[in-house]
Amino acid sequence: MVDAVPRARASADAGTLPVVDVIALIPAYQEATRIAPVIEAARRHLPVVVVDDGSRDDTAAVAEAAGATVLRQQPNQGKGAALRMGFRHALDAGCRAVVTLDADGQHDPAEIPDFLARWTATDAPLIVGQRTFGEMPFSRRIANELGTRTFSWAVGRHIADNQSGYRLIAASLMRRLLDSRETGFEFEVEMITTAIRAGMVIEWVPIRTIYAGETSHIRPVHHVSNFLRVAREARRTVRTPLPPESPVDRP
Repeated sequence: MVDAVPRARASADAGTLPVVDVIALIPAYQEATRIAPVIEAARRHLPVVVVDDGSRDDTAAVAEAAGATVLRQQPNQGKGAALRMGFRHALDAGCRAVVTLDADGQHDPAEIPDFLARWTATDAPLIVGQRTFGEMPFSRRIANELGTRTFSWAVGRHIADNQSGYRLIAASLMRRLLDSRETGFEFEVEMITTAIRAGMVIEWVPIRTIYAGETSHIRPVHHVSNFLRVAREARRTVRTPLPPESPVDRP
């Protein structure tokens, strides 16, 4: 673990963005064969921190060799728990935001500047990469379309993509999420509910939709069951605002 995260300067088509304290955060489980190119591409824009979520392969060693700072979580606890470990690291290091992306190549690191540019323009605490469902394999397209309709109904507004893991998350939202009990993929759905309840602006960035026949770590029945549980909880709580953040909790 490093004591501080260096400042990173990222460039976009419109010019050079101001210096921002941001890291790329990559949760990873059993991704030794795919993670290196993701890290190498992301490091062109930001310092990279990988949270190895109890992998039994060489994910951690490959990530370190590719230039990432690696945090180890043992045993395997799930994507949500891995993200929170990364959030704590980023907050302890004084980061203002993280950009999260998957380790398997489904997210193109070349799009990181798009998130930074939108953040610079809007200061939104949550910026979600919006995929094109029509470009997905049939089963995933149907699942995402149904999930979008269900979750949008639950929170009372249209949420274009509630399960995309490519996001920019500002420190103000990261702090709100540290006490979550969601350990799996559902954590990213709950994150949107938390942002709404906190009165935070949510922005969207179009991203490439990449599928190359990779093996998913999602267990379909378990995932659907947990998604519906989180959606029901969102429906129950979304109209109850969260209290303002205490000045003591702010840096």
